Amino acid sequence: MVPELLLVFILACPLVGPALNLTLTSRLKAPTAGIIASAAAGLAFLGSLLQIVLLAQGPEEGFLHVHLLNWIAVGTLQVGWDLRADTLTAAMMAMVTGVGLLIHLYSIGYMRHDERFTRFFVYLNLFLAAMLLLVAADNYLVLFVGWEGVGVCSYLLIGFWFDKPDGQGCATAPRRARRSSSTASATPGC
Repeated sequence: MVPELLLVFILACPLVGPALNLTLTSRLKAPTAGIIASAAAGLAFLGSLLQIVLLAQGPEEGFLHVHLLNWIAVGTLQVGWDLRADTLTAAMMAMVTGVGLLIHLYSIGYMRHDERFTRFFVYLNLFLAAMLLLVAADNYLVLFVGWEGVGVCSYLLIGFWFDKPDGQGCATAPRRARRSSSTASATPGC
């Protein structure tokens, strides 16, 4: 049962970071939000490394399946909020959280004078959580939620300096490109 809980822990860490930042940092100084967000990313990274080790020693099936809750239940159609981890998933989760941790650490210094410091780290943690959900999804609906989460967070991060004239157009370009590529891939014959 420990590897299944570890998978949930890895996904929960980047969600706990924004929750703590939104509730605590109004009373604390600016770098604290970056430290909390980086700690959440670091814990997820350590959990991902441990997940690799546990999967290498591993379950007989070669993968883990975690059923969190039933999402859609209509007649015989049952779609759950399910996660799956195998060695490839664990390696990708380690890569995503490792690079995410480095970005978090760099951003503490880069964003230190920004007035919306906390907001940036909330967006960054949510982006990391969406990426992890995308990687660990066990069905297409959960994968779609992760995909859309990555898109929303990309939009928020790219357009972070929305008050600057040259920052406004930047946020809409990836959204348009992603929408057109999603539409093209869903269109037969493209």
